[in-house]
Amino acid sequence: MNPKMITENLEAIRKNSPLVHNITNYVVMNNTANALLAIGASPVMAHAQEEVKDMVGIASALVLNMGTLSKEWVESMIIAGLRANERKIPIVFDPVGAGATAYRNEIATRIINNCNPEIIRGNASEIMALVNQEMKTKGVDSVVSTKSALDSAKYLAQLHECIVVISGEVDYITDGNRVERVAFGNSMMEKVTGMGCTATALLGAFIATNDNLFEAAVNGMTVMGITGELASAKANGPGSMQMHFLDCLYKLSEVEIEQAFCTVE
Repeated sequence: MNPKMITENLEAIRKNSPLVHNITNYVVMNNTANALLAIGASPVMAHAQEEVKDMVGIASALVLNMGTLSKEWVESMIIAGLRANERKIPIVFDPVGAGATAYRNEIATRIINNCNPEIIRGNASEIMALVNQEMKTKGVDSVVSTKSALDSAKYLAQLHECIVVISGEVDYITDGNRVERVAFGNSMMEKVTGMGCTATALLGAFIATNDNLFEAAVNGMTVMGITGELASAKANGPGSMQMHFLDCLYKLSEVEIEQAFCTVE
């Protein structure tokens, strides 16, 4: 990881304000839109089948999140994903709750096979469930450590020629060969709903402004973790954590990024 490259990617987002088209879930829609605005991107939450193709036509990245599934939204994701492939617009896919039900497994597989996402981000249980559908999750929560899912992530990345991000206490990013470990963050992030989905949305902003997908994924998860650490230092609990996270993301500076690396070292 290179603090300077992370800062340059962040500044590119703030300068270009890429339009990130999200087809995401009801629970996190407000959170993820605000996070994208805070980092400097331009979010749009458009789900209707009648308009997603046109919306992808003007977007710089597409984020697909299957948190609250419905037949209509799944079809919208497929339509949008196919259009993104035509335009060579990068896609980030969040297989929320994969492993919880047979239906979620089926839809996750369908989205991956049809939409060919550049990045797949999930918790350890979700990533393992994409490889082994007998693997069970606890709703949308992981029941295993991120490191234990690393072999599954490598296999998935090689199989689909994409970047796989396992998020958790420690994040792992892999292209099937290379592995980067990101250890920034704070346990209070787990107490705020939609933090994982927020990471997925932010990855959309990073790949919209960086052609190096592996680097963009590492940069995005690093910014997510550093912001979480800064916010937790100011927060009194989950409620204020969410507020401070947006403020810290909005104000995140090159100095703060460099200081975070110095602290780790």
